[in-house]
Amino acid sequence: MIRIAVLGAGRIGRIHAGNVAASPNAKLVVVADPIEKAASSLAERLGCEASTDASTVLERDDIDAVVIGTPTDTHITFMLQAVAKGKAVLCEKPIDLDMEKSLAAANEVERLGGRVMLAFNRRFDPTSQAFRKAIDAGDVGEVRQVVISSRDPGMPPRDYVEHSGGIFRDMVIHDLDMARWLLGEEPVEVMAFASRLVDPSLAELDDFDTVMVQLRTASGKQCHINCCREAVYGYDQRMEVSGSKGMLLQENLRPSTIRRWTKEATDVREPLLNFFLERYEAAYKAELEAFVEALRTNAPLPTSVQDGLKALRLADCAFESAVSGKSVKV
Repeated sequence: MIRIAVLGAGRIGRIHAGNVAASPNAKLVVVADPIEKAASSLAERLGCEASTDASTVLERDDIDAVVIGTPTDTHITFMLQAVAKGKAVLCEKPIDLDMEKSLAAANEVERLGGRVMLAFNRRFDPTSQAFRKAIDAGDVGEVRQVVISSRDPGMPPRDYVEHSGGIFRDMVIHDLDMARWLLGEEPVEVMAFASRLVDPSLAELDDFDTVMVQLRTASGKQCHINCCREAVYGYDQRMEVSGSKGMLLQENLRPSTIRRWTKEATDVREPLLNFFLERYEAAYKAELEAFVEALRTNAPLPTSVQDGLKALRLADCAFESAVSGKSVKV
């Protein structure tokens, strides 16, 4: 059994802690959060210890691995402390909002021989996994284009936006990682457009709510990403991969597949799932199990700090392009 501590009892921390507690191959030892009530209530529900001191938890000898779901500005501190104590890490993205700090942390992880997995949960979504397997099997031939649509049902709280690092580093970074994964090549050029069509006051934060990003690889493969903070019809997540032999298309998930035809309306379907918690529930579980299985079998981790660095670099390039109006070489 892999003995795990979860740092953070907020929205993401609760997801990870629940999945660790339910895993047949892991044991949830402790949940840590500076807010005592948050830590204790989650620990009581899941049957583990609670702590308000993450640093003390990382010093414990009865912990094999750590899941970091704390605010972004604490990721590097906890990651490096865990690695220095010989503990494996599953860390939420990004490593940090600053590229130089992220690069230095990645170098330190490598120097210490640490095992760190970046939590790009969408790679573990069952449909995304099927996409990757179909591409590897040659179903679409040589990949030519990837199209990704990603729209949230509504703006997050203002306090969250202020500390998120901006839409490119917070939201689009997931799609940039998926683009790298599906294209099978590293993008070498980025062109982005950004607007404030939902909340004009985001200008105060030098942030945006509606963006489009174009990526090109050295061989000419292309990816188009469109993201928006608000879609009144629900959580919109779609992907398309086209190639020399055909196309793969991932539609949105809904509570059921029932479709209705009546005198009043044609092809009526249930609304889209509400948000990422519902849409990627299976992905989060599969991500945690992949982490645990890699530790149990001493296999390579499915993602790495290098994946985090590359996605962050693309996010920075996209922001630079959106502000300058020019394409940016990666």
